Parts: sequence; structure tokens; C-alpha cells
Amino acid sequence: MASVEKPLAGKRIVLTRAPEQAREWARALEQMGAEVILLPTVAFAPPEDWRLLDEQLRRLDVFDAILFLSKNAVRYVLERLNQLGIKFEMLQSPNRIIAAVGPGTAGALTAQGVRVDHVAEGRTGEALAGELRQSLKGRKVLLPRSDKGDDRVLHALREAGAEVTEVIAYRTTTPASLDPAIVGRIRRADVDAIVFASPSAYHNLSDALGPAEAAALSSRVHFVAIGPTTARAMRQAGARVEIEASEASAGAAGLAASIAKFYGSAHVPAGKRALPEHPEDRQRT
Repeated sequence: MASVEKPLAGKRIVLTRAPEQAREWARALEQMGAEVILLPTVAFAPPEDWRLLDEQLRRLDVFDAILFLSKNAVRYVLERLNQLGIKFEMLQSPNRIIAAVGPGTAGALTAQGVRVDHVAEGRTGEALAGELRQSLKGRKVLLPRSDKGDDRVLHALREAGAEVTEVIAYRTTTPASLDPAIVGRIRRADVDAIVFASPSAYHNLSDALGPAEAAALSSRVHFVAIGPTTARAMRQAGARVEIEASEASAGAAGLAASIAKFYGSAHVPAGKRALPEHPEDRQRT
């Protein structure tokens, strides 16, 4: 039974992140009493060919700004710089803007001694482009990102007048297999909530279940989306999003608090809503 100390006691929460990325989330949820179930639905891998990224990393001096949209972009760029023997200091110059989406991405840079000049308040690539619109006009921008990155940020940067060089820093892939026992529990709605941190995380589970079954499941299990981009992709696929945690609050403690607040706001049986519906969800009711 839930208590003030353990507000998520008895709740079975599935995390779809890779284990190394889900560790802090799992710890925070478990401290609130939740049973955490790990089902990684995304995996990450280097580019199939390093040459395009290497070419840009060897000519960093031509760029006026470098934008990092995720911690994975930071990880793969810094790892590759190290492999090429290029010092991290080369990312920085007095007149170059280093910008990041969200505090997690910024923290991944500063942890390696890389200065961050701007952290997007809006927590999306589009927001970052909008916030830097005046600064990037007519400037050369390097955008290292996933092979499945959202093109909206690219369009927003170009509309702002930036000269953008987009390069694949890593690939977002599907794990070789998903644990059939956990997938079975999800099919039976034998869990209370599933947390998705990216559109790919949802789409890969949807592919495993079948798109119609995945969308229908959201009426029996509470779906949690991290950030507006993930929430939008899930709704476009027909799913209900019960909890939308902002990327700003999606640190481990913030995510756990958002879920605890949802369950504490009222008695919430599966498929019922304690929070106002998003207009896109209401249209499908």
C-alpha cells in the first residue's frame, strides 16, 4: 500500500531505456516503493561509416556553433574525438557557441570539461533553434545527431538563416530481442506504467506488439512520455499519453516525483485519468 514515504508502493513501472541509462531512474522509483521492470526497447551503435563524422571533427575550426541534442550525441562525439587524438578543447573557441538541449546533455559536456554557452529552456531541438535564432543567422553550425533525428530542428535552423552541416554521430537501433516474459506481462496489462524517453522507444515496442495493440494498451496501462517530441510521436501513433514529464524535470528525482504526483492526485485505476486530457487524446475518446 502506498504511503507518504513510499508513494509508488505496489506500482509496477516499466523503463524502456538501456540499462546504463535507466539506472538512476530505477533507483529513484524504487526508493519511492515501485517495482521497476527493465525492458530496453532501444539500443545505440556507432555510425556504419565514421568517415563523414571524422571529416567534420577534423575541421572544427570552420564552425561558429556546435549543437548537441542529446547525451548520446555528446558521448559519441567525445569518444570519437578521443579516438582521433583530437583534444576536447578543440570544440571550444572564444567565438564559438556550444549549445545543448536540456540539463542532462549540458551536464554530459561539462563533466568532460567542455564549456556550454547555452542550454535550451524549451528542452527540444526546435526550441534551441528558436532561442539562438538571432545568434545563428548566417553562421556555420555543426549538428551531430542520431540517424533517426527529428528533421524539425534542421528545418528550424535553416529557417533561422544558419548554414547547417548535419552529420550522423550514432545510430538508434532496435535490440536483438525483447524479453518475451516482460512483453507478455505488458500484453496482459500486468504492469501499471511504461516510461518512454524517445519516439524510437515507443515505436520499437509498438512494432513488437503490433501498432493497434500498442495503442489499445494505453487505455489499460499508463503511458509516460519524456518531453513533447516523444509525447507527440506517441499521440500521432494513436496512443494515449497519461503523464508527460518535461525533459527539464526528467532527472531521476523529477521523473519519480512526476509519476508519484500523478498517482497521488486521485485514485487512478488503469485506463482512468487523474490529469486533464491532452486535446489530441480527447479527439480519440
